Amino acid sequence: MATQLLQTTILNEQFLKIDYSQYTSSVAAIHRHLEESKDELTGWLNTPLEDNQDLINSIQTIANEIKVNADVLIVIGIGGSYLGAKAIQDALTPYFGKQPNGIEVIYAGQNMSGAYIHQLLNSLEDKEVYINVISKSGSTMEPALAFRVLRQYMEERYGVSASERIIVTTDAEAGLLRDIAITHSYRQFVIPSNIGGRYSVLTPVGLLPIAVAGIDIKQLLDGAKEAAMLLKEGNLEQNEAYRYAVIRHALYSLGYKVELLASFEPALANFHDWWKQLFGESEGKDQKGLFPATVNYSTDLHAIGQFIQDGSPILFETLLHFHEITDDYQVPYDVRDEDRLNYLTNSSFNYINATSKQGTAIAHAEGGVPVIQLELEKLDAYHLGYLIYFFMKACAMSAYLIEVNPFDQPGVEAYKKKMLELLNA
Repeated sequence: MATQLLQTTILNEQFLKIDYSQYTSSVAAIHRHLEESKDELTGWLNTPLEDNQDLINSIQTIANEIKVNADVLIVIGIGGSYLGAKAIQDALTPYFGKQPNGIEVIYAGQNMSGAYIHQLLNSLEDKEVYINVISKSGSTMEPALAFRVLRQYMEERYGVSASERIIVTTDAEAGLLRDIAITHSYRQFVIPSNIGGRYSVLTPVGLLPIAVAGIDIKQLLDGAKEAAMLLKEGNLEQNEAYRYAVIRHALYSLGYKVELLASFEPALANFHDWWKQLFGESEGKDQKGLFPATVNYSTDLHAIGQFIQDGSPILFETLLHFHEITDDYQVPYDVRDEDRLNYLTNSSFNYINATSKQGTAIAHAEGGVPVIQLELEKLDAYHLGYLIYFFMKACAMSAYLIEVNPFDQPGVEAYKKKMLELLNA
């Protein structure tokens, strides 16, 4: 069962009293729709179950080439074209430095700050560079602008060999970026046509940057495969992702408007951002949907912890916790004990952090904040792969439960249209 890798519990279910039976038929119907759908962006559902060894080999070959010939890979993309890779990279890379078998991976095209692009270019002095530009169409303004600048930089620096250092990840059949890649003989990876950006981290979109960073993409995909197998069950009682979706829906129906994803490990900050896009773009339509917000504890307990505990009762908390973190440090004994902390001698920082998590969850629950706990054994590539698939499956179910399409984003297109009107005025 899915609980072997991930456990979902509600800390204060005694006042929530969810009647799961009322959701049984609707969940089963949505599950059938997802499994049988041929005309929607549902390719991610079965991708982890497919034989992906050839893809892994081709990505690893390019990744190894980049690691041998470059000091830095610049990934150009926005939204789903970079958030997943950045999330996994940060979660599994040392806080200070990089993975022993990886190189520096930095990002561009996720903003239009002149200061950012100028300082990025200045930072490349004395570094060998490759570029991976990611866009299905090639026409999204932010990455297109960054690619224009960085492609010129590469051509001025490397001349005709620049084309060997530019890798394109784009649509297989159409789009400006595909045309550019063909014209200039850039090597290409394909974004599957049946997978949307925010569901694409387990495709070449995320896998190439993750591999270059030195992270085991096979372990990542194996974790996602485990989730795809365990969460293929349409029965609500046996599917933890659907249970999480139903809990969210029940809280939304009770008037809660904000879901707060929280964790106690700073490395997960960008994983929060990936989650935020996934749920925000999938659910926020037709004047519906939970607002996805995030906090990083214990830092944010000293920022908005007061509001969470005693503020307007508009939010519930989803607390993400990994029991095992690779590195730890013991609190040392100090003969002076001027800080009165000797009682913690030989306790580890991770133990104290986990205790803080437990105390925070209890305090928030007792204060009337519904608290969902999602617990996994270890923060590694395998369990992150599992968690990514878990959230994608839960997100699709959640969106359909409020009767919106999980796979479009009409509101995003609205801002693009207005921006172009102003630029062309």
